[in-house]
Amino acid sequence: MLILLPPSEGKTAPSGGEPVDVAALPFPGLNKTRERLLDVLSRLTFPRALTYLDIGPGLEEEARRNLTLRDEPAAPAHEVYTGVLYEHLGLGSFADTENVLIASALWGFVRPGDRIPAYRLSMGATLPHIASLPALWRDPLRKALPDEGLIVDLRSGAYIAAWKPKQATVVGVRAFVDGKTVSHMVKATRGDVARILLQADPAETPEDVAGAVRAAGHTVELSGSGRSWTVDVIT
Repeated sequence: MLILLPPSEGKTAPSGGEPVDVAALPFPGLNKTRERLLDVLSRLTFPRALTYLDIGPGLEEEARRNLTLRDEPAAPAHEVYTGVLYEHLGLGSFADTENVLIASALWGFVRPGDRIPAYRLSMGATLPHIASLPALWRDPLRKALPDEGLIVDLRSGAYIAAWKPKQATVVGVRAFVDGKTVSHMVKATRGDVARILLQADPAETPEDVAGAVRAAGHTVELSGSGRSWTVDVIT
């Protein structure tokens, strides 16, 4: 089983330590794209950069870190990414997270223990000479990533557009409160589901995923067939 996580918009900047070593990140086939994006970000000028990054003036200080990412302190990804999903998941409490990959508009994918700096770039950004980040990543990710077995995909739309497994059996997770989807609740639920799956025996089928979540006390509906399945967690 492989668990795919989204990144978080909010990130905790490391207070010290060595900078990122791009060559040490997983999937070396992604390094050419990673380096290209680092170069593009380092040349952005402000305030126009805010338009490219699709953020407001209140985040300018955070975005300026993009100019020097190769020199910024790095820390394990599970310490850098914050937000509702990661609060509910608590990746730092698990000794083995080799079956977890975190999607990123800058890095493609990283593992929780990979050292990265805090950065500001979402998959919806439109950078100079790069009209679409999902399109930029699509071919490198297709060539680099494992596409087999069972994948629990907890990513959001733009990151799914960058890479959709073709051969693996994919299980998505949705959350409903009184019959409605609530963004905040979806993130929290996906964090809970990831934590449950990391604590349980390794899932091999969509039924295993639904069973583990149900055994943890949630109301669950499983739907789908073939290689595409969905677990609905209902409150």
